[in-house]
Formats: sequence, C-alpha cells, structure tokens
Amino acid sequence: MINYNPETVSTDYDESDRLYFEELSTERVLDIYDKEQPRGVMVSVGGQIPNTLALPLHRAGVPILGTSPIDIDRAEDRHKFSTLLDEIHVDQPAWQELSSVQDVHDFCAKVGYPVLVRPSYVLSGAAMRVVRRPEDLEGFLHAAGQVNQEHPVVVSKFVEGAQEIEFDGVADGRGNLVTYAVSQHVEQAGVHSGDATLVLPPVDLSTAVQDRVVGIASKVANGLNIRGPFNMQLLYRDDQMQVIECNLRASRSFPFVAKTYGVPFIDLATRVAVTDEPVAPMLPPPAGTLKRVSVKAPMFSFQRLLGADPTLGVEMASTGEVACSGRTKEEALLKAMLSSNHRIPKRAIYVHTGSSTDAGVSMAEDRASRLAASLQQLVDLGLKVFVSPSTESVLHAVNNALSLTVMSADTVVNAMRSRQLDMVVNLEQDHFRADYKSNYQMRRVAVDFGVPLVTNPELAALYLESIVKVRDFCIESNDEVLAHSVEPPTIPNPLYR
Repeated sequence: MINYNPETVSTDYDESDRLYFEELSTERVLDIYDKEQPRGVMVSVGGQIPNTLALPLHRAGVPILGTSPIDIDRAEDRHKFSTLLDEIHVDQPAWQELSSVQDVHDFCAKVGYPVLVRPSYVLSGAAMRVVRRPEDLEGFLHAAGQVNQEHPVVVSKFVEGAQEIEFDGVADGRGNLVTYAVSQHVEQAGVHSGDATLVLPPVDLSTAVQDRVVGIASKVANGLNIRGPFNMQLLYRDDQMQVIECNLRASRSFPFVAKTYGVPFIDLATRVAVTDEPVAPMLPPPAGTLKRVSVKAPMFSFQRLLGADPTLGVEMASTGEVACSGRTKEEALLKAMLSSNHRIPKRAIYVHTGSSTDAGVSMAEDRASRLAASLQQLVDLGLKVFVSPSTESVLHAVNNALSLTVMSADTVVNAMRSRQLDMVVNLEQDHFRADYKSNYQMRRVAVDFGVPLVTNPELAALYLESIVKVRDFCIESNDEVLAHSVEPPTIPNPLYR
C-alpha cells in the first residue's frame, strides 16, 4: 500500500502487508514496484491521482490490474469521452474548449446562459464558476487573465434546476454489471458530487428513471471495457437524461452504498480485477424492499480555513462525511445533519433567500415558496424567525400571515457573536453582486462562531422540513438496519418534548 495521507493511514495502518508512506508520483511508484516486484498494481481505489498515474505506469511496463489504462485515459480525456458518448448514443451537455474571448461569447450566445466556465490553467479555488449573465462572463474572463491557444477555457452548458443522479457500480470487463447503486442528490446540479447530500434508495426517482440510469451505465461500462469499480454522475430534467462524467475508480460514496445495501462493493471490484473467472453478480435489493432510507452528508473544515467562503459549488470543499439511516428520508437527513455538528434550533433562526435573478424569474421567490410552510411551523412551535428585508418581501408574497422579524446584515453578525441565533440560512451565492461582501461576512462569522449554516436552497428546504416533520428518531446499528429484526427504540425530537 502506498499512501501519504495521515488521516486515512492512521485508522487502518495494519491492514496492508507493507505500508509505504510516500508521495503518489510516477517516479516513487516505479521505485517501489522495482523493489516489491508485484504481480500487478491496483489504481482504482486511491482517488484521482492514481488514475492519472495509470497511463505513465503502463508505458513504463507496470501491469495495471482491472480496467486498462488505455480505457481509463478514454474516460479521463474530455474529448475522447465525449466522442465515446456520441458513438454509443448517450446524451451530454453541450461543451467546447475555446481559445479566444470572442469564441467564448459566441458559444454562450449559442447554447444560452447559464454556463459553467473553467480556465484550464487555474488550479482549484476559483477555477470553475457558474456564469448567468454576459456582463458576469466578461468580468470572470477578465479576472481569469489571458484566453488564448496556450490558455484555453472549457465552457459547458449549465442545466439549471436539474436533478443530479449518482451511479456507483462494478463491471466485469465483459459488459456486465456485477453490482450497482443509484443515488439521488438533495442539491440540484451545480454542487460537486463530493459535497452533495446523497439519498439511497433514491425515493424521489421512479423505477423507470432508475432503469434508464442503469441502462446508460451498462452502455458506458461496455464502451469503456470497464473491469472494476466506476462512478458516474448524470443530470435529469424534463425527461431528458445527460451524463456529466464517469470516473473509472471507486468513489467516496462506495462505502456508503455498500453499507446501505449490505453488498461488498470493493470485494467484488477486487475479485473482478484480479481474476479471469466470472464473478457472480450481487444486485441491489428490489425497489420497495428496504425498510430504511440512508443519507450521506458532507463534513467541512471551514473553521480551519481562515477567510474561506463556506459555500457549495462546482469545486469540492468537504473533507469527510457521515451517513445515517431512518424510517423516512427526512429522519435520515436530520440524523445526518446532527451527526455533522448541526443542532436543532430552539430559540431563533435567520433566513436570507438571496436576490439573484435569472431570465427575469426571481430565484429568491422560488426559494421562499419552498421554505414558507416550514418557517410557519417553526413560528407555531415558538421560535423566532428573523429575515433580511428582501426575504420578508418574497415570503410575505407567498404567505402574508407569516410572523417575521426583519434583521439587517450587521445585526445578524452581532447576534451570532452574542450567541442569539441557533441557525443561519444564507442562500445568496452570486459572486458578482454588490452585496456579496456582506453575505460573505455573515457566512464567515457563522463558521467562526460555530453557528449551524446552510447555504444551499434544496438542502435548506429539506432540512427545515425535516426539523418540523420528524417527531422522534429510531436508534439502531447498521447491522440492525439490515436485519430488520425488531422495532428499534426511539428518542423524541427536542422541539416536541
């Protein structure tokens, strides 16, 4: 085992016969390969870096177990993967690599806003951005620097309001799926899959939609000759399904889906990779047979990142995750949020729905309509709901009987510092707005003072709904969840004591 991440090594340091605490580079792996002389090297369980090393190691004569490095490269190379999807008749969002500002503007005008822009020469951080207006595109390209042949940008059509679907599977290299799981994201498309809140089984997806996902995954597995684990993200909106990307490796959701279904995903992936014998499939339980719903929620370390804006976007920010099960999606989500250091509010919360607009339709109004019923129930339970002036307007347009108290941004910051707020919901993420700085300050103070913060509209809606809907929690181990043997004990939601 070669692993230089102390967090992962510290918990399972004695699992391997020999552990090399060394960097993951072609040169270092070749040194260790020369010393150990193994039968083969597994690259599909270490994240993105081993996948990147697969082709250089293959060219150096190292036998790679599982999917061929040539096929890994076909999935990693955007042009090659796009060509494959066209060949197997699988839809994908329109995209293009462009080398002039005028070409970028022309492409955006052709496909329509919003678009996802990624300067190919920028690493992490502000590398990727969803741009909703032509004037914002101009500002982003100016901030990014030169756009030319040496520094092109990749621009993709961003599908607003799409449901994102996650597929984890193991294929046997013969075009067959050995096992798989289809999960749904709570957040709409635009949040990195590593930061998304996953629901399994996907209770809001019909059997027909899930069957379409499995059919597309089978096509991709056959087209790429996948022999081992793979992960795929898809968009679904208006009965149209599109593939965003496919990673020929185990994802962070592999342990989650394995524990939820009681299926040894990694064991099956390893057997497929190291043996030429057929591996018997272990398919997921039929729809409707599971008595529990599981939710995986991300964990963040924004407290340790001085000055970082704690928002979700297309760049991954989470450093871990938790997973919980419940009798309903809402119970599982509430357990997961509490396990990731959130607290059920007992006194007061603050809500700002944002004021972004897109194509003349107010996104803030849409967000407010999703929150209004839950906020009214919180008021009925005795909590105070503070809101921004703009949020008061949109909430009263939805329900003018709501009992709300307007609070300015400066007052919110002071209230968090004096521990008067139990939760902050701030859904303003438009980096180009004039009031971005005050919203950033609000989010940052929430993190620094340990106030639970929610910045995604879909998660906020489901979270608040769960807080008022779930009256008690069942307490059971994962083994008890899978066994379904006895009715578990429960503890009450503090709001209803």
